Formats: sequence, C-alpha cells, structure tokens
Amino acid sequence: MTITTATAFASREEYHHAVDSALAASAAYYGDGSSPLDDATFDLLARRIVAHEAEHPEHLRSDSPTGKVAGGAAPVGDVAHSVPMLSLDNVFDAESLTKWGASVTRRLGAPVAGGFAVEPKLDGAAIAARYRNGRLVQLVTRGDGVHGEDVSHAIGSIVGLPERLDTDLTLELRGEVLMTHEQFERANETRQAHGAKVFSNPRNGTAGTLRAKDRPYTIETTFFAYGVAGVDAEAPGLPGDTHEAVMNLIAAAGVQTTATAGVGMRVHATLEEVQARVEEIAGLRAALPFGIDGAVIKVNDFGEQKTAGVATRHPHWAVAYKLPAVERRTTLVAVEWNVGRTGIIAPRAVLEPVEVDGSIVRYATLHNPAFIQASGMMVGDTVTVWKAGDIIPRIEAPVVDLRTGAETPIVFPDACPKCGGAIDTSGERWECAGGTGGGCGLLASLRYAVGRDQLDIDGLGTTYIEALVDEGSVVDVADLFTLSRDQLVSATRSERRADTLLANIAAARSKPLNRVFCALGIVRTGRTLSRQIARHFGTMDAIRAADADALSAVPKLPGANAPKIAAHIAAMGPVIDKLVAAGVNMTEPGGPAETEVAGEVTELPLSGQVVVVTGGMNGPLAGRNRTEMNELIERAGGVSSGSVSKKTTIVVAGESAGSKLAKARTLGTKVLTEQEFADVLGDHLG
Repeated sequence: MTITTATAFASREEYHHAVDSALAASAAYYGDGSSPLDDATFDLLARRIVAHEAEHPEHLRSDSPTGKVAGGAAPVGDVAHSVPMLSLDNVFDAESLTKWGASVTRRLGAPVAGGFAVEPKLDGAAIAARYRNGRLVQLVTRGDGVHGEDVSHAIGSIVGLPERLDTDLTLELRGEVLMTHEQFERANETRQAHGAKVFSNPRNGTAGTLRAKDRPYTIETTFFAYGVAGVDAEAPGLPGDTHEAVMNLIAAAGVQTTATAGVGMRVHATLEEVQARVEEIAGLRAALPFGIDGAVIKVNDFGEQKTAGVATRHPHWAVAYKLPAVERRTTLVAVEWNVGRTGIIAPRAVLEPVEVDGSIVRYATLHNPAFIQASGMMVGDTVTVWKAGDIIPRIEAPVVDLRTGAETPIVFPDACPKCGGAIDTSGERWECAGGTGGGCGLLASLRYAVGRDQLDIDGLGTTYIEALVDEGSVVDVADLFTLSRDQLVSATRSERRADTLLANIAAARSKPLNRVFCALGIVRTGRTLSRQIARHFGTMDAIRAADADALSAVPKLPGANAPKIAAHIAAMGPVIDKLVAAGVNMTEPGGPAETEVAGEVTELPLSGQVVVVTGGMNGPLAGRNRTEMNELIERAGGVSSGSVSKKTTIVVAGESAGSKLAKARTLGTKVLTEQEFADVLGDHLG
C-alpha cells in the first residue's frame, strides 16, 4: 500500500491554488459527476491543505473545504436531514488507525468494549432513503450534511432498495448508491445508443445519474444500506443496541446492506483484528462486482457511539480506511494496434506511466475502433484509467474539459499490422481479412486453446509454445495432440516436464465438445457461445454440416454473425480432421434438454430454466470454476447466465451473495441455496 505523506505548501500562493483546485474538483464531481482530479490526487491535495492550515492558521480561507461535508461543494437542496448526514475522516495505514483508536479510547475514558464493525467502503454516492409505513417515499442526497437534494425520481431504478419493505416500518436508511461493473457497461451502451457522452467511471456515472431528470432512458444502479436514522421524532428508528443488530433487522425487512456486499460486515474486538480484516478486504477487492475504495470501521455499540460523539464534519466513532486508488488520471501518449488470436485487430493505449492499485500502469485497452470514434478520444488527451486487481486496465472516456488544443487525432491502420493484408472493417471490431490462416495471431490462438477453460493443458506456457512453433512442430491446435516426447523434451529442455505435458495432453483428448470447439477460436464465439453451439448440435459432424441458417437457431447466437462463424468453421475443416485423427473427443455429453430414452421423452432437471449462480460455494458445488458451473447447468438442460433479469428463473445464492441476490428478490425470482440446487440436480451433479 503506497502512502504519500501530506506536507504543508511552500507558500501562501500554493495554498490558495490548492484550495481553488479542490473546490473546482468538488464542484465538478457534485455537479455533473465529472472531476479534473482522480481520488488519490484529491485525497493528497485535501490532506496537504489540512496540514498547511494547521501550520499556518493565518492563511486559512473562509471557503476552504476543510471541516465541511463534501468539501462544501455539494448541491445543498432544500430537504432537511432528520439527523446530520456527515462524512467520515480518513486513515491510510495501521499507524493512523491506531491513533484513531487511541482518540476513541480517550473520549470513552476506557477501551472500546462492544467491538468494531468493519464493512466495505463503497465507491458511490451517499443518500438517505425515507420509508413511511413500509413504503419508500423519498430519496435525499447528502448535500452539506444538513440539507440535501430530493432525488425521488430515481425510486424504482435502484436495485437493493425496494419500493416496499417486508414490514410496515417508518424509518430513514442511510446508504450508498453505486453502479456495478455490469451496470456501468450497460449504462455506457445505453448512453452511446442515445448519443450521450459515456461515463468515465462508475462513481461519476452514479453521481450524474442520481441527479438526472427527464432522460429518455433509465439507468439502473445498486444500493447498500450502512445505517439507520429516524424520519421524525415520532419514528426514532429500529430497536437494537448495536450497528450489527440493526443491519440484521434491515436486511430481514428486504433491504440490501453492506453485510451482503461481497466481503460482508464483521465485528472484531481489537484494532489488530481490524487491521488484519482490512488487509483481507484489500485482497478480495478485485473479485467484487463493484468498486470499493477502502473499509469503514465503526464502534459497534450505540451507547459507546453516543459517548464518543461527533465533530462538525465527521463522527468520532467511525473512520474510513482508504485503500490505494484503482483509478487515476494520466495522458494518452499513443495508440498501438495488435492482432489477437482470431485475427481481431485491437487498439491498445500507451499511457504516461501512473500508479494504479499498487502497480505501475503503462498500457490499457481501448476496446475497438467504434469505441474510439464514439468517444472522440485523441492522442494527448487526459484520460481516466480504471483498474481493479488483475483486471486489464481500461479507459472509458477522455476528460474533454482538460484539453489544451495540442491533442491530435488517433490514426487508424489501413492494413493488418501483422501480415500487411487487407482489413475487414464491416463490424465494430476490425479483423485481418486473412483470419488466422496466414499466421496472424497463431501464438495468441494457441495460448488461448490450452487455457483452463478450453483444453486445460496445464504447464504448456508461452515459452514452450513459442519454442514448438519456432521448431515447426506446431502450426495449429491439432498438432498439439501429435507431439512426441522428443519434441516436448526439445521445447522444454526437461524430460520430466515433457512427461507431465504428455499426460496433460492425453487428458485433454477427452474434454467435452464445447471445450474443443472453443479451443478452435472460431470468430465471434467464446466460452458461452461454444457451449450453446455444442449443446445445440451435440456432435462436431453436426456443427460442420450446419449452414448459417442452422447456426442462427442456436440460442444467444446473433444471426448477423452466423455467416462468418459458418465460414470459419468450414475453413477449419482440415484442423478438425486432424483432431479427429488424433483421437480428440467430438461429442457433447448430456444431449439436448429433452432426450428420447427407451421411446419416452425424459425432461432434464433444469429444462426451461435460466440459472444465475452468485456468491461463494463451499458445499456440494465447491471446487467448480465459472465455466464448470455453466457446463453443469447446461448438461442438466438449463441455460446459464451471468446477470439477473426478468428472464432468470433460478438464482443460486452462495456465501456473501450480493447485488444479484438483491435484484432477484426485487424481481421475485426463485432463490435456492447451494444444497437446494444440488438436490434439484440430483444425479446430474455427478
């Protein structure tokens, strides 16, 4: 975790410039959701302002953001909060967490007895949600902490915030509205379709969406509750002596809380345990379906909270532990064009190096030429780089307001960067017109073919593949199955590695048809569509015999893509023949959803069901990755899906199931536990 010490400015002029920059950044963020500064830069700037004002109180400006909720820049509105809606003070390391704990102890006159509740710090926008007699009647932004804006027009578009509770409670929820990664993708697709500027990141998109009215489209967001207040004196809130107890009651009423936000909420007795939990949360961060920027630590007992008290801007009994930023601002230096495994010509951003999420980022994906054209991005633009854990860094949009006039247009290729041949520009993604036949993308296609979700030939890494290609031993995926021990010894320089690879290659011969088909790298297909095609046709012979019209009948296969898929399958005929000759399996186990058995139609357990699996699986489904779970569902006659919609019929909820479970409850979708789902599968689980 990289922490930069906050120091005072060298002069009064630097201080004034810093205050102006912070105020402008806050105004932009709370205005249209944009900001010229990323989180990490803003946090450091704010801490330096505080440090300077402490060292030079005579320089203090009346409009300084120090000590003000939202830096004093949030639109205030005219709705009074029943209880002040404060911000949180920040800590950035174990030392500052210990200092915060010591200050709480001093205020209590004794160590904390009721423990510390630790929950994720969600990266979105804070709101108050008011319920009367169980019905959601009003949404209010934080504003200046005393008054906020009415954004009740967003009711009905926020997952996890039901319009009616399961009980007739009157109360005000405090929580965070955010966009999941999936909602963010859909939001930008929707905005592009309506000619609107795409959001640069989920947080800014959330802020802009909450305040927007009268759009011709709806953008979905997600809510997690983290507190409760009374709507008025007659309705003081829920009974309960601790934060944990109240959150459990809220969850039972049908509201999504931080306890279901992927990493959950836990109570720890000591700050040493809290620090260990924060480090665990940092490790889980990359796998979450939404952004977090840290953890929130609260004194769990309400009595101790009251004794600790509050400051002007933040409570003394709670603090935010900030993690390194997963998004930063930098400059787009150039654009490279690379050829992928199926001949796709993909643009890659070359960036001014910037530290994001603890690592230096120099490159990021630019999706496709259509994205570049739609965003209007130019070389020299300031861009927001977004990264979470091992996810490939990406750019969503240029910061147009920061342009200087020195930016230049991005140059698109007029020939394949790999072979110099023609380019097919008929789709959003450009392709080498010669496909992979001329050598374009061969190494990438082989690396893909041996991956875990395809042939799963463990140990056959890039170095060995390159050696085999250089030696002429492999010119396509089928050649992997005819490699001799001597060829593998030569490539790996190890008899032991060669023997291991021979065993793994032999095991790959029995993979189901969907894995083999996926390994071929057919254009416009991937893991999901490969399973659908294999499931639909059952054998490779049937797939090869299918024309474009027949392929169009496959679920999830866009009819417009069918001709290209059919043509590529035909072109791969010689490779498929070699695979057959090498003894590779060419059938899909399980058959169609309804199978003729002894003259009778037998329906499989998931026939007609659309299934979404979410959360951690630790029982009868444990040990299966996402691809294996999807294969299991489809062999049992169902359709696997990664998102919950009105078409979803079953949601399987494991440990710490979050926004998908909340949406299922909102839609009234059937929810099964891991064991209940295993019982439905019966013999198919084996």
